[in-house]
Amino acid sequence: MIVTLFALCALAIVVSGARLSYYGDVIAERSGLGQAWVGVIALASVTSLPELVTGVSASVIGAPEIAAGDVVGSCLFNLLILGLLDVWSPKPIFHRLKPVHTLSAALGAVLLLAVAVSILTASRWPTIGWVGIPSLVLFGGYIMAVHSIFSYEQRHDQVTDDNVLAERYAHLSLRDAIWRYAGTAVVLVAAAASLPGLAVEFAEATGLNQGFIGTSFVALSTSLPELVVSMAAMRLGAWDLAAANVLGSNLFNVAILAVDDVFFTGGSLLASVSAGHAVTAAAAATMSTLVIVGLIARPPRLFSRVSWTLLGLTGVYLLTTWLAF
Repeated sequence: MIVTLFALCALAIVVSGARLSYYGDVIAERSGLGQAWVGVIALASVTSLPELVTGVSASVIGAPEIAAGDVVGSCLFNLLILGLLDVWSPKPIFHRLKPVHTLSAALGAVLLLAVAVSILTASRWPTIGWVGIPSLVLFGGYIMAVHSIFSYEQRHDQVTDDNVLAERYAHLSLRDAIWRYAGTAVVLVAAAASLPGLAVEFAEATGLNQGFIGTSFVALSTSLPELVVSMAAMRLGAWDLAAANVLGSNLFNVAILAVDDVFFTGGSLLASVSAGHAVTAAAAATMSTLVIVGLIARPPRLFSRVSWTLLGLTGVYLLTTWLAF
């Protein structure tokens, strides 16, 4: 029954995720905001809501290991998604993306390193009520990162040709796209929010510890929307939307840690989790650095559709998952 329910939720995510990417592309072009900005804010916030729901729920019931493991584990898997998208793309995806994604990946690496340092030093910092100072700093870092990406996109993004826009989305107004986007987002989030509970119930039957469950099973479940939405965006040819969704989700995930801390009343959440999560956060920062190298160097593929970037991302992901286990 658990497997059947998991499959049904996954199917709902696949269908709604495809439509979400479509309406997101319409909004990006009709609003003039650009794919990178819409991906970082609109798509990333929706596809990361399962992490938020899971983290808050885990914090309320006093399971900080699940809350932290879900966030840092999702960041890890999200970056692996970029490698998977590169395999699926006939032309290397890093050759297609705008420079703004280098900024997003760099800011993500900085915030993830800040998460690692915060976990290791959180017990030494004072708290405001029960919320740790590092959590507030991380949330402020997210706001600054989003503002930096928006400013860069506005300065450098090229305006879409009105004739091309009219041909692509003549049947949809911006208002209709926004309403349909919102409705589809509700379906996707409802389905995705059901996955972590099913994953935890299935994984706990094996007797695995909470930290590993959060980093692997729960993180994979809550990252399914990012995978589906990004792949759907690629099928539309919206490469920047796909990448922005992944990198923006990692930025949003860092802010989720601060929100989780508010709902965790047992003290500072970051001071209550194991140091292993700092290793995972540092590994995610390393994977972000590999993405930056791919965006700048644009390395050719070694053979078929396998690149050095894919091998690096996969290697770091598998090593970190093994260490968590």
